[in-house]
Amino acid sequence: MLFARNKGVVGLDIGSATVKLVELREKKGGQYSLQRIGVEPLSPEAIVDGSIMDSSLVVDAIQKLNEQTGVKTPSFATSVSGHSVIIKKIELPAMESDELAESIQWEAEQHIPFDINDVRLDYVTLSGEEPGRETMEVLLVAVKREKVNDYVSVISQSGRTPAIVDVDAFAIQNAYELNYDLDPLKVVALVNMGAGVTNINIVARGQSVFWRDISFGGNQFTEALQREFNLSFDQSELLKRGESVGSYTLGDARKILDGVSAEMANEIQKTFDFFAATSSEGPIDELVLSGGCALTSNLLDVLRERFGVPTELLNPFARVNFRESDFDSAWLNSIAPMLAVAVGLAMRRVGD
Repeated sequence: MLFARNKGVVGLDIGSATVKLVELREKKGGQYSLQRIGVEPLSPEAIVDGSIMDSSLVVDAIQKLNEQTGVKTPSFATSVSGHSVIIKKIELPAMESDELAESIQWEAEQHIPFDINDVRLDYVTLSGEEPGRETMEVLLVAVKREKVNDYVSVISQSGRTPAIVDVDAFAIQNAYELNYDLDPLKVVALVNMGAGVTNINIVARGQSVFWRDISFGGNQFTEALQREFNLSFDQSELLKRGESVGSYTLGDARKILDGVSAEMANEIQKTFDFFAATSSEGPIDELVLSGGCALTSNLLDVLRERFGVPTELLNPFARVNFRESDFDSAWLNSIAPMLAVAVGLAMRRVGD
């Protein structure tokens, strides 16, 4: 179920570098309170290019999070991204929902570059149900069946029920809409930077209008430090986060990190250029960054200067209530951007 909401779920973001767990409780008036949170590192060989290469390592990480957080809710929601995910907005002749359900597979075959038998398919109607309209807009999502099965399997092996499989870009949008007021006059780029993949979701007129995943993320920063200073992967990760490693300090690493930040900006610019060439929407008015890579030293400032628009880190807990006796607010704020996907997943409901 890609667009699968009623019974609460635990949000589980299985990333290339870490597994993040968030449980929220929905209260009256659409308010949420934070119940549980956990972050567990993953070995670099566990997930490569978004594909699970060593499921036992991922299962171990999930089980550790279950034990550390004491989570009891059995149903988990997770999400996927990368080249195995295809998102298309298509326009069809207006039809009844049952007719659409019968014809959607044939329609999908015209737009999905994979064998239709090799994908899990889902869709949602965006517009066109109003009387008198001749056409309708449908959001189509297809994910390689093998990828879905791999992510579902590690949750099952950890002893929990995989209830929902979403898409990273949409989970980020959920977290953004929960915590920020949507301005229908602004074009906002939600840029989620993971270790291996960066998801870009452009929101205009209060809805998503463009999506793209690019194969560039935190690993590029780490690998650049490894090459320059002859460090191990773990040492480079520490240096990237601002900790000194031997005689090397963040000051020594700044030039290298800024160089990779400029490369990241170039990749994002290519996506924005394609968006501008294929869309009637206006230029990007604002960037909102999330993901662990977004916390890289000076990256925010490099992107702000490059694009010349307001650029900020997404705080997925800005409007989420929590007891400071249960969660250290300074710690929570320091890692908040990397938990955006998990928060967006934790907002889902089984059967919604």
